Parts: sequence; C-alpha cells; structure tokens
Amino acid sequence: MDSIFSALGSYVNWDVKGLLLFTVVFILSADYIKNRRPGSFPPGPRAFPIVGNLFTVDHKRTHESLTQLAGRYGDVYSLRFGQKWTVVLNGYEVLKEALVNQGDSLVDRPELPMLQDINHGRGVIFSNGNIWKQQRRFALSTLKYFGFGKKSLEPIILDEFTYCAKEFNSHEGKPFDPHLVINNAVSNIICALVFGHRFEYGDEKFMKLMTWFGKALETHASIWAQLYNSFPLLMRRLPGPHQTVHHIWNSVKDFIRVELKEHKQNWDPSDKRDYIDCYLKEIQMSKGQADDTFDEENLVACVMDLFVAGSETTSTTLRWAFLYMVKHPEIQAKVQAEIDRVIGQSRQPSIEDRINLPYTDAVIHEVQRMGNIVPLSLPHVTNRDIQLGGYTIPKGVTIIPNLTSVLFDKNEWETPDTFNPGHFLNEEGKFVKPAAFIPFSAGKRLCLGENLARMELFLFFTSLMQHFNFSMPAGVKPVMDFRFGLTMAPVPYEMCVTSR
Repeated sequence: MDSIFSALGSYVNWDVKGLLLFTVVFILSADYIKNRRPGSFPPGPRAFPIVGNLFTVDHKRTHESLTQLAGRYGDVYSLRFGQKWTVVLNGYEVLKEALVNQGDSLVDRPELPMLQDINHGRGVIFSNGNIWKQQRRFALSTLKYFGFGKKSLEPIILDEFTYCAKEFNSHEGKPFDPHLVINNAVSNIICALVFGHRFEYGDEKFMKLMTWFGKALETHASIWAQLYNSFPLLMRRLPGPHQTVHHIWNSVKDFIRVELKEHKQNWDPSDKRDYIDCYLKEIQMSKGQADDTFDEENLVACVMDLFVAGSETTSTTLRWAFLYMVKHPEIQAKVQAEIDRVIGQSRQPSIEDRINLPYTDAVIHEVQRMGNIVPLSLPHVTNRDIQLGGYTIPKGVTIIPNLTSVLFDKNEWETPDTFNPGHFLNEEGKFVKPAAFIPFSAGKRLCLGENLARMELFLFFTSLMQHFNFSMPAGVKPVMDFRFGLTMAPVPYEMCVTSR
C-alpha cells in the first residue's frame, strides 16, 4: 500500500512540475509570437521575455544610453518596454521629418498609466484630441492677454529680479545653494500670470512644492515609472517611489484648489485679474455646449501643468548657467564687459537690448544646448501608420524624440561636447541660431512657454551678470554632473555671489 501511495505522490509531483514547465514555455512562446518585430519595423536590441528592454537602458542616464544605441541600430530604432513598443528618433533630419513634416500623425501623447492616474487625460501637456486643442488654445490666448512673451511682461520679470538680488546679497559672499531661490524667482513670474500674485522666498509651503517638483520629475523618468507603465495593475499595489509621486501631485493639486477657492470667494466675472479668473469665466460661458471641456478639474490640471512647466525648466537652465560661468570665468568676464558696454550699470536690461548683446545671447543659448534641460522631449504616439527612415511604424506606437542626439550631434556642432558660445556667432560676431538648436522640441507640440522662457532667461541672466560675480567656494571645483529626469538638473551645489 505504501508503495502505491509513493508512486502516486511521485506521479502528482512530476505532473505539477510538468504543468509549471508547460506554463512557462507557453508564456515565453506567446510573448515571443505576440511581440516579435515585423520585417518593416525599426530594428533594435534583443528584448527579454515579458520585461522587454526595461533593463537594457541605464535609467539614470537614459539619454546617453539611447544615443549610444543609435550608433548601433541607426537613427530610427525600436525598444520594447513591457508589452509596448517604443521607437526612438535621433538626429535633426529624422526629428524634423517626424515632428514637423508628419506632425499631424504624431500630435498625440501616449496614454501612460502613471500619468493617466495623475491627470486622467486632463490638462494642456498630456491631454489629446478636443481637450488638448481647446485647453492649449485657451491657455495661449489668455496668457498672451496678460503679456505672455510680450514687452509688457518685462516690468514683472525685472521687479522679481530685485527680490532675487536682495536674497543673493543677503548671503554676503558666503557659499549657498541657489536652487530654491532661483526656482522661487522664476516661479513667481508664472504665478503672477496664473494666480495673480507672487510668493515670498521664505514661504515654507511654497518652498516645499519647489523641492517636490524636482523629485517628482526625476521619478517620472526612472525605472519605477517604466515598471508602472508596463505593469500598472501590479505596481499600483506595490510600495515605492512611484507611490510618492502620486502624493506629491495630489499635494500640488490641493495647493491649487486653495488658490481656486480664494479666487471664487471674491470673483467678479467682469474683472480679469489672472488665468484662473479667465478660466472661471470660460466655465460659465461654455456650460451646456456639446464639446465643452472646461470644468474645475480641468482648471486644476491646466494650472498644475503651467505651474510646473513654467517653473522647472527655466530655473534649471539658470542653475546650469551659474555652473558654466564659474567653470569658465573668462566667458563670464566677457559677458559682463559686453553688458557694461551696451547697458552700463545705471539702468535695467530690456528685451530690446538682446540684438546689441550677441555674445551674451550666444552664451545663454549655449547654456541651453549643453544643459540639455529636457533631453528626451516628451513622448508622442502615432495616430496612424507612418513611414519613417525607410520603416513602417504602426498606429499606437510611442515615439521618443531624442533631443540629446541633435543638441550634441558632431555633424551639427563644431565642438559638441565643449561649452562654446561660438556655436551661435558668425564670423562678424553676430548672433545666429542653427536649425539644430531645438531645446523646446518642434512641431505642433512645441513648448507653449517658449517665448516666456526665452524672455525670462535673457532678462534674469543679463541682470544677474550685470550686478554680480559668480565663483565657487575656495578650493572647490564645479561638478558638472546631473540628475536625470523629465528635466535634467545639475547635482546640488553651493556657489559664492559678490556684488560687482
């Protein structure tokens, strides 16, 4: 009897093993058949079963990994993250063909689970279709009404600089981290347009938000975000930095809702004080229309998009500018000499001075190029089958425009890996902007804040160079390393600022 049970147990044991082996083989075979590259699809590295190329890329230096892969597989190649295919575009000509010439086919954003769980398809940056068209059109027209990118915004920027200068002077030449000060200064410009007021540099709640932005944007480009987007049902239930991101954006939304509540308490529909006032009016006017996309949840999402985009990119560029000036004191001195010659010390800079400050303008643009603030732009998705680089890319494939491959292309720049303002100057010393300078991306999803960012960068940078000398603490050399995220920020550093 014992031998019968022993034989039966052995049979059951092998049956379970056989079932497990069959299941594994079936899953691997199904994954291979389902996800193998069609003959006309862009090539790329071999993908692992289930996870694809999730671990092919160094997610702390993703832009470098993707640029290196282009050297092996060409300017148009593919990767698979989980079960979804992604095509990476490299080089100016390929990006121009895709984003400009075939822009209508790439106008949409992919519906990434992590972002969908945060904004639910709302807002102005990651929305699609009618929502995106209406919200972008409204945002552009409303912000232009308040001087967005126009000379009338100059006094607000220059007034904010006086607060920033006072804060810099308070350190009396001793080392300090400029991160939160410059973030607050830049944020106050978009806050003036959106909220109708600025925030003091000592405002603890506002400073906490500024710190959170960087952490959230870093996580959005990490392996955690890729895992979340590839396996959302599992990752929604697991702890990790991806959960912290949700708490951060919920806190930002709560901050905006407090502002919204205060606006509604003393709102006069005939008095347009800022973006929120205008949006409340639009909600009132659009009510009942068939294609209406204006409601308070979309208002919160749009304000969050403008708030973050209008704060992080420009302030990060200025932080890189400080580093490049302390690393290249001879360039700093040359900028200051040009400013002294054209503007002097007795008046504030004006946007009209730009044409007479070609070297200063060239330095700002070279900071943007080398700083590489949004290294992989933001993702697109094909809304129809397209032909690109001799390959067929089907509808529904995520597209990554690798801006790094353009801004550091040895065929486009004389010394791509060296800080060289000469990239933006002709033989006569006049400012020129090469076609390959596309830090704001290109096409119909071009950054809507480009004009504001260019204005802020010029006025802040010129004012700072006019009034201050920048240097590292004694015995400290500048570290040019970065923290990779949706935006690429310098690692934290301290500098010394002295009045000229």
